[in-house]
Amino acid sequence: MDTVALLASMVGLTPREGAPRFAAAGIPVFPCKPAQKRPLTEHGFHDATTDAEQVARWWTQWPQANIGMPTGHASGLEVVDVDVHGAVRGFAAFELARREGLADRWQALVKTASGGMHAYYPADPDRAQPSWQAARSGIDFRGEGGYVIVPPSLVLFEGNRSAYELIGAGRGESVPIDGAALRAFLDPKPASVSTPTTNSRRDVEVERIAAWLATRPEGERNRALYWAACRLAENGVTDQSARTALGPAAQHAGLGQSEVLTTIRSAYRTVAAPTSPLQSRGAQAVARPINGQVIS
Repeated sequence: MDTVALLASMVGLTPREGAPRFAAAGIPVFPCKPAQKRPLTEHGFHDATTDAEQVARWWTQWPQANIGMPTGHASGLEVVDVDVHGAVRGFAAFELARREGLADRWQALVKTASGGMHAYYPADPDRAQPSWQAARSGIDFRGEGGYVIVPPSLVLFEGNRSAYELIGAGRGESVPIDGAALRAFLDPKPASVSTPTTNSRRDVEVERIAAWLATRPEGERNRALYWAACRLAENGVTDQSARTALGPAAQHAGLGQSEVLTTIRSAYRTVAAPTSPLQSRGAQAVARPINGQVIS
C-alpha cells in the first residue's frame, strides 16, 4: 500500500485501529500520550516497531494513545512541517520554496491539529538528512532523529481535539527532498553581509545588502531577495522602503517586477506574521486533489 492510500484508509478509524495498519504496511509506529505528542514509551521514537504483537500490546495498554512515526530511514519518509502557532505562519515560506522547485514533489499532505500541514516525501536510502528548524520561516524538517504524529491521531489544540487527516496527494511522481537546499533557501546566511544593529548603520547596511543582492546569479536570486527582505523587516525598515531599496537590485539580478513584489511581500508577512492569503485558505491552499477532490 502506498503512503497516500495508507493515510486515506485512516478516515473514520481510531488511533487504536490505525496503528496496526501502519505496522502491516512496514512503517514502524510507537504510542504517544492521548491528545498529545509526547511518547509514552521510555525511548520514544527509538522504540518504534512494525511488530504486530508489540503494537497490539501498546494499544491494549493505552487504547487512547496517539500514533507516532519516526522519520528518515526508519519509516522511509521525511516530512516538512509547516508551523502555525502564535505569530508564526509557515505557509508563505512553503509556497516560495514550492515555486523554486525545492518542495513541490511531495507524496501526501496532512492537516495538523493546529491548522498547519505536514508534507510527506520519500526518503533517499543513500542519504541521511538530519532534522532541523527554520523558526523564523515557520518550517521544520523531520528527517533522521525526528518523528511526527500521524492520522488518525487527535491532539488537543485551543481546548478542542483536532484530527490529523489527509488533505491531498502529490501530482506526478514524488521525489526525495533536498533538506540542506531547503534550509539554505529558508534561512540563507551570506558571510559577506552583516545585519544592521543600530539606526546610524541602517542606511549603510541596506545599501550593502542591495549591492550584494544585485550580484546574485540565477538559482540564488529569489532566495537572496527573500533573505534580504526578511533582514530589513526584522530591523524596522518599512515594506515600501524595502521595495525601493531592493527592487532595482533584484531586477538587476534578473527577477521580474511581479516576482520581486511577491517575494518581498511574503518575507514581510513571514516576519510580521499577519494572516497571509495562503494561511487564510488554510492548508488546502497547496493541496493536490485525490480523485478530483480534497479529502477532509
